[in-house]
Amino acid sequence: MKLTLFIVLGLACVAYGQKVGTQTPEVHLSLSMENCESGSCTTESTKIVLDSNWRWTHVVDDYVNCYEGNTWSPEFCPDSVTCTENCAIDGVDDASWSGTYGVTTTGFELTLQFVTEGPYSTNIGSRVYLLADDNNYRVFYLKNREFIIDVDSSELPCG
Repeated sequence: MKLTLFIVLGLACVAYGQKVGTQTPEVHLSLSMENCESGSCTTESTKIVLDSNWRWTHVVDDYVNCYEGNTWSPEFCPDSVTCTENCAIDGVDDASWSGTYGVTTTGFELTLQFVTEGPYSTNIGSRVYLLADDNNYRVFYLKNREFIIDVDSSELPCG
């Protein structure tokens, strides 16, 4: 009985998975970081991935938006199940990182622009996550360790 329930629930999860877009290839920006232990540091190569809330959500195999302004399309997204079936979340290519989302990396530096005037829209804010490689998030084990980030706020506008 438990095995049957497990299989049914597993299939239900697969049936309602979000569609992956094919219009834009997924590119992860490289970001170096230092991992220091016992007085010596090593450079670690990591990647950056953009949060799904900032990505283009469109009709599967089409260029029609599923999300306009601040609302979901009533035609393609009358409810979450239908929206998941009709819509795909696309990747972020090299040009879109800076041109659309205002995100750049150089060596150990990550820059996030608050407002970016892109080719199709004005983007406000961004949220990124650190990856260990192209497929896995970077996990930090912080017990008895330090986690340090330097933030340069010298050029931030008022507000």
